[in-house]
Amino acid sequence: MPQMAIVLAPRDNVAMVTTDVRPGAAVAVNGDVLAVQDPIPFGHKIALSTISAGDDIIKFGVPIGKATTAIARGQHVHIHNIESVYINNAVDHYEASAPSTDQPAD
Repeated sequence: MPQMAIVLAPRDNVAMVTTDVRPGAAVAVNGDVLAVQDPIPFGHKIALSTISAGDDIIKFGVPIGKATTAIARGQHVHIHNIESVYINNAVDHYEASAPSTDQPAD
């Protein structure tokens, strides 16, 4: 089975999937196989083990957020079930904006 997720640091409790994955798929990561619980888009995180509500989400070997709910092994880990420790989740998030119509000054 080809590797389908990457663990970025030994302490991590999440891995990054290297392709879109669907529920029921098997994802190989570091010699282990995870059963995918949710649709997970390319580049998003998958839980390597059960993560309790309030636990740190560890990526790059450092906490990037806290679980807002229990996350099962194989579940999608993203903004729907974690709170960032870097930004204000209520107001600091990406939203696409309309292209600028301003013209550069000559």
